[in-house]
Amino acid sequence: MNKLNMQTTNIVDENIQKIGELFPNCLTERLNAEGKPEVAIDFDQLRQELSKVIVEGPEERYQFTWPDKRNAIRLANAPTTDTLRPCREESVDFDNTQNLYIEGDNLEVLKLLRQNYLGKVKMIYIDPPYNTGNDFVYNDDFAQSAGEYVHNSGQEDEEGNRLVANTESNGRFHTDWLNMIYPRLKVAKDLLSEDGYICVSIDDNEIENVKKLCDEVFGNSNFVAQFVVIRSEGGGLAKRAVIGHDYMIVFARNIEKCRPLGRPKDIRGKVVKKNGEDYWIETDWFREVFGKYGTCHYEDILKFYNQAKKDEIDKGIEKKEYVLIPRDGKHIVGRYRRVADDTSKFYTIVKHLNKYGVSDLQEIGLNKYFDYPKPVSLVKEFAQGVTILSKNDKDIILDFFSGSATTAHAVMQLNAEDGGNRKFIMVQLPEVTDEKSEAYKAGYKNICEIGKERIRRAGKKIKEESPLTTQDLDTGFRVLKLDSSNMNDVFYTPAAFTERDLFEDNIKGDRTDEDLLFQTMIELGIELSAKIEKKSIAGKTVWSVSDGYLMACFDKDVNETTIKEIAKMKPFYFVMRDSSMATDNVADNFEQIWSEYSKDTVRKIL
Repeated sequence: MNKLNMQTTNIVDENIQKIGELFPNCLTERLNAEGKPEVAIDFDQLRQELSKVIVEGPEERYQFTWPDKRNAIRLANAPTTDTLRPCREESVDFDNTQNLYIEGDNLEVLKLLRQNYLGKVKMIYIDPPYNTGNDFVYNDDFAQSAGEYVHNSGQEDEEGNRLVANTESNGRFHTDWLNMIYPRLKVAKDLLSEDGYICVSIDDNEIENVKKLCDEVFGNSNFVAQFVVIRSEGGGLAKRAVIGHDYMIVFARNIEKCRPLGRPKDIRGKVVKKNGEDYWIETDWFREVFGKYGTCHYEDILKFYNQAKKDEIDKGIEKKEYVLIPRDGKHIVGRYRRVADDTSKFYTIVKHLNKYGVSDLQEIGLNKYFDYPKPVSLVKEFAQGVTILSKNDKDIILDFFSGSATTAHAVMQLNAEDGGNRKFIMVQLPEVTDEKSEAYKAGYKNICEIGKERIRRAGKKIKEESPLTTQDLDTGFRVLKLDSSNMNDVFYTPAAFTERDLFEDNIKGDRTDEDLLFQTMIELGIELSAKIEKKSIAGKTVWSVSDGYLMACFDKDVNETTIKEIAKMKPFYFVMRDSSMATDNVADNFEQIWSEYSKDTVRKIL
């Protein structure tokens, strides 16, 4: 059996392998810090291979750089031994949901997600700190002198996550922000599918830098548009000019493989009264009932259905007097699936006022806790634009600066409106709320607690408003929390310990079997929303993931009977602790049992 590494892939090693495939003559060996040989790149040889395009030394060239950029790249590539621990008590419908809410430093979380969601995310939306002079940015341990970081506050939240005040008086004002966002964008790129998009909300403070960063990370040829987002009206207090807008920078992962952003067209038609037949909604009839003029939009129909004449229409549906008919012919009230010729294009100016975001939270009683929440309508519009023509109705939407969890709210709302099955992954640092804040007084000790409560309330509200169309709507989420590895140091560096230490348990005493299961899932590339079942086989607890794709047993004193019964189920992976086998005889017969019943199963130990 092979041993699990219990750490993420080393991206530098992967890059060396790729260079070696292209230029095998550029591979060499050297001794590492432990005096052991390792594969390395002969850069002199590589320069010769690329001699026509190499630019180095004092030669002038166009480039976008800043202090510590190299460290930022190193940080993005470095592996992590951290893990994600499940928290069932804070989750909603843990066993069935496909949605994730992850607490922790988003850089480390993104590295872990890269193991499971490489090339699987359809859309990334982020609303990072705008670097207004009052924000806190992540301090990722870059080399620093007292002079350079004289303004750093050294603040840590209760979980030990480092936050550093980035005030305008800081001489590294833009540098610190760039060093925070750059490695996160580099890792996030790996998560996007070939036809995926990333959408970044930003304001004037860092708009130029965000565009240059994305040009470098995603490639200028994959630039889609710089949208102007109207966020406020008025501006009587403006000192020089009314700045009533932010921006949305949109890049494609591979623009040649991406479908255009689109919007659904208006629903139009006329009522055909035939017993037992389905009817279109006639524009004039709808306008008369709802008191509108002009064309009727799908959102108007939903609003009418949910608020104005819901009971009347429900009765009418039962009598087949009127039905809202989607374009694909599925007769489900309030659902509208699009086809390629049923969309219109985006314009680069969109209007989503700040007050809409406040109203979104006000409707679920959480408006006191965030000053400038993004409107649900903004995220919903872009999520719809990215996924409207998708062939996959289970697109994943990721937000790794989750904040108030607007993106989760938008995904659920959009699914309720059009019958989609999009899934969300939210990532948020558990930033501590100020003790004087309304949130703290209400019992919310960190931002994550507010975000999770928003998803709970929003999901409940959406289902209550549209009971006929949301029976199968996924409003649950699995809560996972970033933590240090489940393994003791002896697991990673046995040579640094005495022979006596090697006989100690290599798993930390406070970790559960389910903790071990999730770190195993991360290493084996299994989605963290996968179905998990707990079985009893021959008196031992056995975990089954994705209907037996992975089976794991972490109990002690596992005998041949248990192993034989598991082998008969023919899992793709089987994992157990190296100290779990009941006797030496079980260990001796282990491989023989698997060879007899399931020789192709990949067996691993930890």
